[in-house]
Amino acid sequence: MISETAPLTSLDQWEDDLLSRYPEPEHKSKEDYRNYDSPERDTVREFYRLNHTYQTYDFVREKEREFLAFDKKELPVWGAMEFLNTLVDDSDPDTDLDQLQHLLQTAEAIRADGHPDWFVLTGFVHDMGKVLCLFGEPQWAVVGDTFPVGCQHSDKIVYPEYFANNPDSKDERYNTKYGVYEPNCGLRNVHMSWGHDEYLYQIMKDYMPEPALYMMRYHSFYSQHREEAYNHLMDEHDHEMFKWVRKFNPYDLYSKSPKPPVVSELKPYYEDLIAKYLPATLRL
Repeated sequence: MISETAPLTSLDQWEDDLLSRYPEPEHKSKEDYRNYDSPERDTVREFYRLNHTYQTYDFVREKEREFLAFDKKELPVWGAMEFLNTLVDDSDPDTDLDQLQHLLQTAEAIRADGHPDWFVLTGFVHDMGKVLCLFGEPQWAVVGDTFPVGCQHSDKIVYPEYFANNPDSKDERYNTKYGVYEPNCGLRNVHMSWGHDEYLYQIMKDYMPEPALYMMRYHSFYSQHREEAYNHLMDEHDHEMFKWVRKFNPYDLYSKSPKPPVVSELKPYYEDLIAKYLPATLRL
């Protein structure tokens, strides 16, 4: 029986699934889109069954109260990255890189293209919220495509059929187009399914430029930045900021390489960059 805590063999399995859903544009064919029926996807399918069943409006509000108190741990940013590295899973067949190396690859690809240093730093920290797993959170409450809660679930979300088991889908407060929200109210007023994106945004919101914060908060919101399923909740400012989310996405998906970065050579640059934007320690 697949564990409800860890249906995936590793957290990277979700990201590998994203690559199969959204391959690099030049290699994309009609058959590449939204193909979820192959047997090797069984663990991903089970992951989303759990995610779509349990990510309710009340669950999200509970997790916001629990984790946004930031009373679990206090670490310097590099220490948080090393803490994140304990998530490395030897069972992942697709990459030998640890979490820190993936983040460095993402950031270095952004830096190589000449983007501002805050954009580079965003690439470096964008998955830091996955430390939620180290605080005992199940995978389905840490990774996965994110979506608004408190309103009708879009059929553009991966495996939408599993929302039939979500209590909110039968609750008239939450199962209409707008639910608890107003038309074009702006995503700042919308509660997203709980996971590493929202957690990291809340950690960083006082320190990083607004485009960086949008990248952190919505990089897993594929039903919007790829499918545009929630335009009815977004305001004009959201649409402007999502240009940055879409700019970030290819670096996250397509920067993985089997050649590991040399951490010791890169560490001084990133320590200086961290010191420029972030405090000496972060509360998790």
